[in-house]
Amino acid sequence: MITKARYCEGETFSEFMARPVPNHDLWVALSRRVVIPVEYSARVEALGGRWHLLVLSEDWCGDSVNIVPIIAKLADSVSNMDMRILARDENLDIMDTHLTGKSRSIPIVILLNPKFQECGWWGPRPRELQKWVIEKGLKLPKDERYKELRTFYARDHGLTTMSEIVEMLEHCCVRGPIAAPASASSAS
Repeated sequence: MITKARYCEGETFSEFMARPVPNHDLWVALSRRVVIPVEYSARVEALGGRWHLLVLSEDWCGDSVNIVPIIAKLADSVSNMDMRILARDENLDIMDTHLTGKSRSIPIVILLNPKFQECGWWGPRPRELQKWVIEKGLKLPKDERYKELRTFYARDHGLTTMSEIVEMLEHCCVRGPIAAPASASSAS
């Protein structure tokens, strides 16, 4: 169960980056490269209120390396949102209510309102890329699949992730808290 106390136990992105993590140089390089377009920050600011993003992740995850710095930079670019990271493997009760199909795929971004009630979630990767993984990527050898994933992220510069996250925020902030976490990926 997500509570304010549990949320606050999560690491900030700065705390996460201050400790030794696998592929630290890659995390740093991608974090420095992220640029949040003003339009996305303005759309989040327009939501009003105070919002919290809880990210389930692991430092070894390739999708997390490409997505978590974007989410962190987006949260830092606005005055009405903060973000914390919890390790997936230490928080399986939360993870198991946010599965992608039957998989514990990460990262998962959970939107919490000012009362720390869940309003929606997103993950583990942009819809277009997830569709490709399911339809074609899983048929490829792992090294080829990962090469294609890295190519998508490099060409996209995080724009698809930002767009989908902001759309999820707008939709969920209007809708309000959900009764129970959904069992499939998406904010709807």
